Amino acid sequence: MHGRKKLILILSVMLVLTVAALIVFPISTGKLREKYGPNGLAEKISLATDDGDLGLILLSEDVSNPVLIVCGGGPGIPQYLLEELYPSVLPSKFTVCYWDYRGVCTSYDPALDPSTMDTDRFVEDTVAVTDYLRDRFGCDKVYIMGHSFGTYVALQTVSRYPEKYCCYIAMSQVVDQRRSEIEAYDYMRQRYVELGDENMVSRFDEYEIRNSHEDLISYCSSGLRDEAMHELGVGTARDMDNVIEDLFFPSLRVTSYTQGERIDLWRGKALSKHFAEDTEVKAFNAIEDIPSIEVPIVFVVGRYDMTCCADLQQEYYEYIEAPYKKLYVFEESAHSPLYEESERAAEVLDEIKEDITCI
Repeated sequence: MHGRKKLILILSVMLVLTVAALIVFPISTGKLREKYGPNGLAEKISLATDDGDLGLILLSEDVSNPVLIVCGGGPGIPQYLLEELYPSVLPSKFTVCYWDYRGVCTSYDPALDPSTMDTDRFVEDTVAVTDYLRDRFGCDKVYIMGHSFGTYVALQTVSRYPEKYCCYIAMSQVVDQRRSEIEAYDYMRQRYVELGDENMVSRFDEYEIRNSHEDLISYCSSGLRDEAMHELGVGTARDMDNVIEDLFFPSLRVTSYTQGERIDLWRGKALSKHFAEDTEVKAFNAIEDIPSIEVPIVFVVGRYDMTCCADLQQEYYEYIEAPYKKLYVFEESAHSPLYEESERAAEVLDEIKEDITCI
């Protein structure tokens, strides 16, 4: 009898652990939910390129809407994850293509050599996805949007291939990331001084980021930077308090990805830290390197953005030469304004489409 009770206890514990695991990490086929009408689109595909496959997710409430390719941030976190956790109005205004960079999430490849992932590789892949969209939806040009790191990719792409794009939407534009990091550091340290948080001030003081390149690199990859940004509401989103609780754990429950893809998401994030473009982005200065482009450019800026400091984005807006340019400031947003303020985003996107049409 004692043995039977022990067996029942063990089985009960195993059942509870199994149920808990399925809640945290649910089984999934990875198919997208059918959430749009008969003229809509919710599709997940793999695009074969010259030397590998790229994962694409297409979303649209109406496929007659103009096409928008999104170059996401990171580069290790797929932009679609942000759409899943912070649903935007983008699919109601465009036929949106979220695509995963080579080596990331649904484009993950364990054999990928990260040293090959330089700027040219990112641009070539962007063009490959763009040409697929142009061919599939029968359009000469598409809109392109970059977010954070993706603005570096998108800006390089439109600079080299302006004939393929009717408009570049720059959300949280990378301008001069060294200046941005120093400015954000100063702002956050001062905020903790004002809050009387001596512990956080002392943690910031461990890094001499102005005088030491090694300290700057260490600070940028430290947990302190992200912890402070999200605690102060100047990170990914104003209401995102913690990357682990608000991004990592939720990503494990996204059933648009299979269990393997959810694992590959974070394997790709780890791999992306070694991409060759990381060095190129850190050396990039938009004002010096790309002072003009041949396509219209629209800046979308979160007032509280300290990941890519808002005032530097506005400085670049004033400086860049383009056939058309406009700047929209989202007063209640940090680093992801189109996902943080839906009503404002709808108004801005309608105005962009009205001012700049894709033929």
